[in-house]
Amino acid sequence: MFFTRIEKKSDEELMHRVQQGDARALTALYERYSARLLRYFHRMLWKDRAKAQDFLHDLFVKVIENAERFRPEKKFSTWLYSIAHNMCKNEYRKQAFRNAAVFVADQSVENLAHARLAQQQFKVALEHALDRLDDDDKNLFTLRYDVEMSLEEIATVLECPEGTVKSRLFHLKKKLAARLGAFHPENIST
Repeated sequence: MFFTRIEKKSDEELMHRVQQGDARALTALYERYSARLLRYFHRMLWKDRAKAQDFLHDLFVKVIENAERFRPEKKFSTWLYSIAHNMCKNEYRKQAFRNAAVFVADQSVENLAHARLAQQQFKVALEHALDRLDDDDKNLFTLRYDVEMSLEEIATVLECPEGTVKSRLFHLKKKLAARLGAFHPENIST
């Protein structure tokens, strides 16, 4: 019965309970966010599932350790993704190479340009294009389209003006459109 009541509480209410030492509230927040955050870390950390899982657990340790820093007038999800974003930025600094992502073997957008492509092939090509993005663009794409954050939330996470987020998204879409040009209906032969 308690879990039914706690599951109906807002994220901010649950975080307030975490600040008071309520482990059940932390469990509820973990259950709400763990799958999405695992996908976020997986994409941001070179598709290394083990690293993504470690980061997920480390994130919730940080939530516990920094619970007093959360302000209830702020949105919990934005605060949580800000921590996740900073963890990724710190990891990038530690890595000697940033382009360690695994690419789809011998498949490039150019090789796919003249073939009729199914939806699965588009997904493969999109993943390939995303892997080729720099870390900032990859993060922006993930926050907007995987996590489905609003522009305002992304601006808060990235600590930049909303207009900057809009501009970066515009340029990111152009970049991806150029890389995925083979999938434009005019370029697909019938």
